[in-house]
Amino acid sequence: MVRSTAIAAAVAALALQADAAGLYPKSSKVLQVTTADYDRLIAKSNYTSIVEFYAPWCGHCKNLQPAYERAAKSLEGIAKVAAVNCDEELNKPLCGKLGVQGFPTLKIVRPGKKPGKPTVEDYNGPREAKGIVEIVKDKVPNNVKRVTDAKLDEWLDENKDSAKAILFSEKGAISATLRTLAIDFAGLVPIAQIKKTESAAVKKYGIAKFPALVLLKAGSDEPIAYDGAMEKAGMVEFLSQIAPPNPDCPPAKAKKGDKKKEKNDAKKENKFSKASASHRSSEASSAATSAADETLEEANKPTESPDANLKDEDTPEPVIIPEVKSTIPVIADAAELQTSCLNEKSKTCILAILPRDESAEAATTALASLASIHKKYDDLKSTLFPFIGVPASNPIASSLLKELSLGSDAEVHLVATNGKRSWYKKYSGATYGPTEVESWVDAIRMGDGKKEKLPESLLSAAEKEEVKEEKATEQESIKTEVEEVVDEPEAPIPEHGEL
Repeated sequence: MVRSTAIAAAVAALALQADAAGLYPKSSKVLQVTTADYDRLIAKSNYTSIVEFYAPWCGHCKNLQPAYERAAKSLEGIAKVAAVNCDEELNKPLCGKLGVQGFPTLKIVRPGKKPGKPTVEDYNGPREAKGIVEIVKDKVPNNVKRVTDAKLDEWLDENKDSAKAILFSEKGAISATLRTLAIDFAGLVPIAQIKKTESAAVKKYGIAKFPALVLLKAGSDEPIAYDGAMEKAGMVEFLSQIAPPNPDCPPAKAKKGDKKKEKNDAKKENKFSKASASHRSSEASSAATSAADETLEEANKPTESPDANLKDEDTPEPVIIPEVKSTIPVIADAAELQTSCLNEKSKTCILAILPRDESAEAATTALASLASIHKKYDDLKSTLFPFIGVPASNPIASSLLKELSLGSDAEVHLVATNGKRSWYKKYSGATYGPTEVESWVDAIRMGDGKKEKLPESLLSAAEKEEVKEEKATEQESIKTEVEEVVDEPEAPIPEHGEL
């Protein structure tokens, strides 16, 4: 038993380390950012960024990962696609400062009018690659001048002392690629776009096909035509004959003489570098899931004493793993449960309706899983809706089982309720491990999945139960009253807020 416990503990410890590594591998196009470099790489960047704030154990974060990877590949050279692991102690202050309250949270960060003071807004768009790419492209600032035949000479005169670039296009809209190119060469090479229908400008520069990019050196009206593919990298190289592009962000402050660090920082400063942090493999992810379930089951078993004849050299080295000490409240009083979760103003609650035998393995596992999930959010100082245990002794428990068709009172049942919006959602998983329950909780938090109509009779049943108890108390008071009874108005049912 001692050996098996130590092995399970060691596996769990390795699983925790795997989780801490994050979701994105070293080869990912997603830029891994920490508290230490967020300000430099994102806040002070010349580029628009989308940043995902995530936790490695979050089911929806794992589901988003493939789409986010594809978006990063599509946006390479146009915008930064970054991620911050809020499960790492180093990053928790940053996640809290930016108001992260759930995972994944996506924010778009754009350069502000003042350097280092970006505009930050929540991303509430589709959680798929195409939607992310389209919305982020729309957020790229525009420094490209639309020029017509009538305004061409004026624009040329305004920039007569510098080189200039013009893109001739069949389209009127300015692409995100051209807008980013203008950011690269802001203050160095002014860029304009002229539509195909502006015939005088087209004739002036001898444009025969579209799109076409030409460069005009300072003091010259003779165009230099770009003959490469209309891709960002090639166009940057073409304009670099005038001057190197602006740096993406401020350089890292490397220690003097630390050449290796300077080299690594230089790679990270590249506009759209690969992630620099070391992250877990998919095998480690699977190990983390199974180890967490195994550890919870082990915690519910009685501890056996080690064999007295076991030699010291056979005793395995103890492995210390963090314990989940938090619990969820168990409410046996009908009125208290109604006040907390079953009234017309109550918001989302997760109810664990316990069986008659509360020591049953499924019940203890479900409670332990809910407690561990809530503890994760508490550690991150993030708000999550209440988790409440409902024992069989609570009169409302039988009503919930019957009205929601949950099943036998010999089993544990998880259900989410929202009295204000009159919906409920059952947990349909076969087991109650932390991974499965976490995925269900994530779906509720994200508003995913089908919800069912919460019967009004449940709220009524709860109110009647409270009135019944109040009347019983009142009758008892009348029996013992020896002086004149003075009728007083019934006290209103107290209303409580929700996390």
